[in-house]
Amino acid sequence: MYRKLTLALAGVAITGAAMATDISGAGATFPAPVYAKWAEIYKAQTGQALNYQAIGSGGGIKQIKAKTVDFGASDKPLKPEELSAAGLYQFPTVVGGVVPIINLPGLAAGRIKLNGKILGDIYIGKVNRWNDPEIQGVNPQLKLPGTPITVVHRSDGSGTSFLYTSFLTMTNPEWASKVGASDSVQWPTGLGGKGNDGVSAFVKQTVGSIGYVEYAYAKQNHAAYALVCNKMGKCPVPDAAAFSAAAAGAQWSKAPGNYLLLLNQPGANSWPITGATFILVYRNQANPANGEAVLKFFDWAYKSGDAEAAKLDYVPLPASVKALVRHQWAAMIQSGGKPVYVSR
Repeated sequence: MYRKLTLALAGVAITGAAMATDISGAGATFPAPVYAKWAEIYKAQTGQALNYQAIGSGGGIKQIKAKTVDFGASDKPLKPEELSAAGLYQFPTVVGGVVPIINLPGLAAGRIKLNGKILGDIYIGKVNRWNDPEIQGVNPQLKLPGTPITVVHRSDGSGTSFLYTSFLTMTNPEWASKVGASDSVQWPTGLGGKGNDGVSAFVKQTVGSIGYVEYAYAKQNHAAYALVCNKMGKCPVPDAAAFSAAAAGAQWSKAPGNYLLLLNQPGANSWPITGATFILVYRNQANPANGEAVLKFFDWAYKSGDAEAAKLDYVPLPASVKALVRHQWAAMIQSGGKPVYVSR
């Protein structure tokens, strides 16, 4: 995923020596498809280039802390105390979902149902064949094969892994006690692939395998996915409507540091592995011109990027949340005590 997306995004950047006003960013693969589309349109309209490297949320956090990029991107929001310690500010851009993808010949996307308990048991290694009674019990309409299950997970520090393992921690007590939630965990079993691309490649070539990727990637690559049952016991189709249902009750105005998780939300139509993705920038900008360029880009995306986000099955933020964030920028991102950009 890293190489493919870097090449795609390089196509919307100015070739040759980088200009001072080029925007540089790195991090999450989860929002990379929509960032690429936004960058393409924004450059055509303004001449401003975005060079974004989709290296995983962990890499994005490391690079912004090392001050090698203008912004970092992470699906794992940093807690207020972490932001404060690093001098960072974060804001959300879009909402999407994580889906399990599978390789069982003859089984189409959305045919098999799983839940957090089952997924946790699979990823621990307790459930290791597809016809295990635990899986068969929630899929009585299917005659499942005794094919061994090969677990595939991310090998890099990943916000997608953070969302996935956080969901498993919420729904499987044994997973919570033995492994827990993080962007990088000690996986009990399985193969590790770098990025969505690496996970997808392992699943595609391994019969009986299961992995997890963000939904836009699964959709674009026609991957077979499993349904995941939510806390109401319903198993909705993963799409923008299901992600929107999960985000409907989110109270951003009451989230210090914009730290908010959208996992395992109530509602019959809510996709249980839903999350926002975030941008990380320094509160005190050493290069105010680049800081201004970053905010101008995301301000444009807030105002003009919803249609493209929706085409890729991301959920745009509500207008009220965008207004809240745009208002925050003037006070939270400054240089020499003055805002680097004021959204109007």
